[in-house]
This record gives sequence, structure tokens and C-alpha cells, in this order.
Amino acid sequence: MSITNTPQAATLDDAPEISRTLARAFANDPMMEWFFPGGASREPDLVRYFTTIFTRQYGRHGVCERTASAAAFWVAPEGQEKTVPDAETVAELEEILGDRAPLFREAVAVAAEQGPKEPHWYLAVVGADPAARGQGHGAALLRSGLAKADAAGLPVYLESSKPDNLPFYEHFGFTVLGEAALPGGGPALWVMRREPRAV
Repeated sequence: MSITNTPQAATLDDAPEISRTLARAFANDPMMEWFFPGGASREPDLVRYFTTIFTRQYGRHGVCERTASAAAFWVAPEGQEKTVPDAETVAELEEILGDRAPLFREAVAVAAEQGPKEPHWYLAVVGADPAARGQGHGAALLRSGLAKADAAGLPVYLESSKPDNLPFYEHFGFTVLGEAALPGGGPALWVMRREPRAV
């Protein structure tokens, strides 16, 4: 199979491949390292985590795209209430997180407080397999989602816990709105916003 970085719609059938890709992409993400400190068990736990949020939330109510080596989960305004995890999803995530579940709940609450009140598109997840770094997979997915937000005339928000990623997002027009310290001695979380562009 040739490597392609052309975005295509992701379906629930893609969950195993997408989850493995995102687990590799987020293996050294500060927030994921904090939630999943388990060393050897981190990758299987991350696979379960991404499988859960994709199959139960974003894959059903978001705008999910993939390339051969990356995936992105977006939420348009009309999907935002539906992508809030239901009780069954929360229970599944808490089982995966184990004793880190309370920290996760607190972190989600902190991120929600930082969130925008205006109608917007939200970039929940974007990640590329490190083996494909530099091949444009993440950038292609970012451009695709931003084009949809621009067509709707809406701003885009995201959070990042990895300072190295901030210049990448700034290249696409995002600016840092603020920085929040996650509870329990967790990593910093940067909230970013991008104004809509005329199409």
C-alpha cells in the first residue's frame, strides 16, 4: 500500500488502525504520560482509550478523518452536546485510567472552564504516527478541518499540552489564549483559537 496523506472520512470500522496510530502519536504527549504513567502498559492503555473515545463519541457525533498514518477528530457546533461522554463511556474510561481517573475528571473540568462560549469548531485530537513524521499527514488533516470551519465562518479551538506543538498550530493561524495548570501537579495546557478565514 502506498503511503498517502490525503484525508478521507474515518468510519467506526477504522477504529483498530486509528487507535494504534494515535497511541503511537501520543506516546510522549505530556498529558497522556501523566494520565497513563504505566511504562510498558501505556501503549495498550492508549489504544483502549482512543478506541473508546472514537467509537463512543467522536466517530458517532464528530467529524473524523484519517490518512494512512494519522487521524483527527473534530466537533462542529451541532455535535458538541452529543460528544459529551455518557455514563457508560465515563465508566469505560475510568476503568482504563484506573487510579488516575479522578485526575482525568479534574483535568476535563479545567479544560471545560477554559473552553469558548461562542459557536465554534473544536479540534479534539490530531496525531500522526512518529514513523511518518515530516510526510505532511497532520498538516493535511489540519487543513481539511480548518477548511470546513472556514466554510461555516466559525473559529476553531484546541488545547495542547505539548509546547513543541504550539509553533505548528501557530503556522496555521492559531494564537494562544491562555495557559492552565492541570490539577494534581499535571502538565500545562495551552488553549488556542483561530479566527475564521474568508473562503
